[in-house]
Amino acid sequence: MTHAVTRFPEGFLWGAATAAHQIEGNNTNSDWWRKEHDDAAGIKEPSLDACDSYHRWQEDMDLLAGLGFTDYRFSIEWARIEPAPGHFSRAELAHYRRMVEGALERGLRPMVTLHHFTVPRWFEDRGGWTAEGAVELFERYVTATAPVIGKGVEHVCTINEPNMISVIAGLAKSGEHGFPPAGLPTPDEDTTRAVVAAHHAARAAVKAINPSIRVGWSVANQVYQSLPGAEDVTAAYRYPREDVFIEAARDDDWIGVQSYTRTRIGADGPIPAPGDAERTLTEWEYYPAAVGHALRHTADIVGDVPLIVTENGIATADDARRVDYYTGALAEVAAALEDGLDIRGYLAWSALDNYEWGSYAPTFGLISVDPETFARTPKPSAHWLGGLGRTRELPRAAG
Repeated sequence: MTHAVTRFPEGFLWGAATAAHQIEGNNTNSDWWRKEHDDAAGIKEPSLDACDSYHRWQEDMDLLAGLGFTDYRFSIEWARIEPAPGHFSRAELAHYRRMVEGALERGLRPMVTLHHFTVPRWFEDRGGWTAEGAVELFERYVTATAPVIGKGVEHVCTINEPNMISVIAGLAKSGEHGFPPAGLPTPDEDTTRAVVAAHHAARAAVKAINPSIRVGWSVANQVYQSLPGAEDVTAAYRYPREDVFIEAARDDDWIGVQSYTRTRIGADGPIPAPGDAERTLTEWEYYPAAVGHALRHTADIVGDVPLIVTENGIATADDARRVDYYTGALAEVAAALEDGLDIRGYLAWSALDNYEWGSYAPTFGLISVDPETFARTPKPSAHWLGGLGRTRELPRAAG
């Protein structure tokens, strides 16, 4: 057995990702804050202070830069920037601009996400994405972010996982509670059309701010794998949940690929993972090869649009398994690069153990956060993964 090395391309984005609501804390004007404090919503625990990153973002960036990462994906919060319709907070715009400048000062290239699942309460109150004028309101907000993204930001993600937004809207419309044992609920078609239109409007708005910004969005790839004879069932199931959103990115500068596990499809639809399969803290099957399948499928659908892994990771209390997961995932990324796929970066989920939409129990973070003191402690996986960013070299076994 000999050992070879895969070298990632010059300029390859090597980083970690977060989302504002999951780390900032006290995002009181958002729709999610209201849900978290509504007993009828059945949410296990509220976000409250989260990781207090609204005040401690400098420390987060210091750690990431010191560990060797070259890129940091973070989101800005619409509910803070536009707390009331048409009122844009100069203080909050300045806050997020300081974050951009702080990243640049530390040698971190910022990727800014404009929408990561949360909206202002007033936007939800008027009907959300399917209400009349919703697309124009999102476009207006994006235009207002010019002071944040106008200089020094090379990559902007308009909307994170729009397919999950549509799926959750479909679930709400159905009156059902909770996801099925395998697969995803049926997306809401009106929401799908609305978020696709919002993305295209936002893309134009970003280009009007600075045409050199590279604009895309990220899709939650479920890695649908067909059992023999179920190919047509798989394609029909996957299209409204994934492929329609990938197709919407064909004119983008890049598309974000986000994957964690796989979903097997049989003649009657999704099949739960085997009972003896290793599972993560989110109860997903441990499947590091997911990202390779997701990259290849996305490339097949989107054409020659560059790919960026904008999220990939594992919820586990065993950091050795985290390293093993990333090792397998990065081997898949390296293999796809060697096969000629145009992959521009890899960003781990997540930089911090954070609020995972209802619970703090699933720990995805490379850095642990003490819930009482907010002390940050990089895990061995953070040192290992960050160190790869310095060399851009991934050791691999070769026969």
